[in-house]
Amino acid sequence: MVLDTGFAAARYAVLILGSYYLLVIGHRILLHPLRRYPGPLVAKFTDWYGGFHALSMHLHLTTYQDHKKYGRVMKHGPNRLVFNSVQALQDIYSNERTTKSHIYLLTVQANGIDSIFNAVDRKRHASKRRLVGRAVTKRAMRMFGPIMHEQIDVFACKRLGLDIVGHLAFGFALDTQTDPTYRFIIDGIAMGNYRANSFMQLPFLKNGAGGDTTATALSALFFYPSHNPVAYRQVSEEVRGTFTHAAEIQGGPMLSDCRYLRAYIDATLRMSSPISGTLWRELAKDEEAKGPLIVDRHVIPRGTQVGVNIYTLHHNEDYFPEPFDFRSERWLVEDSSELQTMHAAFATFSAGARGCAGKPMAYLESSLVAAKTLWYFDFQTAPGDVTGVGIRGKMDGRGRREEYQLRDVFSAAHDGPYVVFRPRGDACKELGVRMSQSQ
Repeated sequence: MVLDTGFAAARYAVLILGSYYLLVIGHRILLHPLRRYPGPLVAKFTDWYGGFHALSMHLHLTTYQDHKKYGRVMKHGPNRLVFNSVQALQDIYSNERTTKSHIYLLTVQANGIDSIFNAVDRKRHASKRRLVGRAVTKRAMRMFGPIMHEQIDVFACKRLGLDIVGHLAFGFALDTQTDPTYRFIIDGIAMGNYRANSFMQLPFLKNGAGGDTTATALSALFFYPSHNPVAYRQVSEEVRGTFTHAAEIQGGPMLSDCRYLRAYIDATLRMSSPISGTLWRELAKDEEAKGPLIVDRHVIPRGTQVGVNIYTLHHNEDYFPEPFDFRSERWLVEDSSELQTMHAAFATFSAGARGCAGKPMAYLESSLVAAKTLWYFDFQTAPGDVTGVGIRGKMDGRGRREEYQLRDVFSAAHDGPYVVFRPRGDACKELGVRMSQSQ
C-alpha cells in the first residue's frame, strides 16, 4: 500500500514537472518576445545549446556556422540575441546605456570581490578601469619598458605574459620562464577561463564545484608566418632592415615605423583573436525607464542579453573579403574607406568604455616579442609537425589547415605551434651578452 502511494506520488510529480516544462517550451516557441528571431531550435527554449558547445570548447565555430545559416541576427538562447554587424558592435559596446550582462556575476569568486572583468555596476567598473588605466598608458609603458625588455629576452611564449603581468600588477617576479615554483598559476588561469565560459553560457553549472590572452596571441604570431613563407620573409626583412642592433628595438618611432610588422600583428589578431566568443551585454536597470535598447535597427525587449561574436565578425566577408586567408597586406591598402571598414569590424579589444584597458601594452608587447625574435632568430615549423592546423575534410569548422585552431574557453586555449629556432649568427650573440649583463 505504501509502495503504491509512493509510485502514485512519483507519477504525479513527473506529470506536474512535464506539464511545467511543456508550458515553458510552448511559451518560448509561440509567445516569447523573441520568438520571431531565427536560430537553432534547441536554443529557442534552453541555454543548454550554448552551454553544451561552451563545454565542448567550440562555441565560436558553432556561432559562425549558425550565422551562415540564420543570418546577421539570431537567437542563441531563450533570452539571447547574437549579431554579426559593425552597426551592432557600436550599438552594443559603445553605448552608455548598456552594461555587462548579469551572468558575469557568476564568475565572481567566493569572497564576493569583483574585478574589472566582472564588475557589472558601471560606476564600479569605471573606477576600476581608471586605476588599471594608469598602469597601461603609453607613458607608463615607457617607464615599464626595461622590465618588459628583460622578460622578453628570456621569454618562453606560454609564460611571458604571466611574468609581465606579475611585474606590472604586483611588482613581483613570478619568473615562470626560468623557475617552476609558480607555474601552477598558468593551469589555474586556464581552468578558471574554462569554468567562466561554461558558467556564462549555462549558469546553473556555477553550482558545481585572466593572463593567457598574451600566450595565445604570441603563439599565433609564430604560427602564421611559419606557415606562410611570403609573410615571414616580408616581416623579417622589414625588422632586419629597420634596426642595426637589438638595443634599438624598443618602443618608439623606429618600432612604430615598422608598418608591415603592425599589419602582421593585426592580421594575426583578426584570424585568431585571443577572445573569440560573445561578450554579453544588457540594458542597464536604471536605463529601462528611458526607452528600449536599439541594436542594428532592432528594438530589443527588456531582459534580453545581446552581443556580437568576435570570431564571426572577424570572418565576415562583408568586412574582410576571403576572410580565412592570412594576408597582412590587407591592412596596408591605400583605400581609406576600405581600411576604415576593416578597423570598424576589428574587435579583438572589444569597444567602448568596457574595451580592453591593456590595448597599448598588448601591442607594445607583441611588437617587441615579434621584432626581437625575428632579429635574433630564423624560425620555421618543426618538420612533420601539424599541431594547431586544421584537419582537412572536417565539417565542424576545424577543416581549414591554414587557420590556427583555438579552443573557445572565454580566452582561447591552443596547442602549438612547434617551431624550430635557429640563431642568426652575430645577432644572437647580442642576446647572450644582454643576458649575462642582467644576471
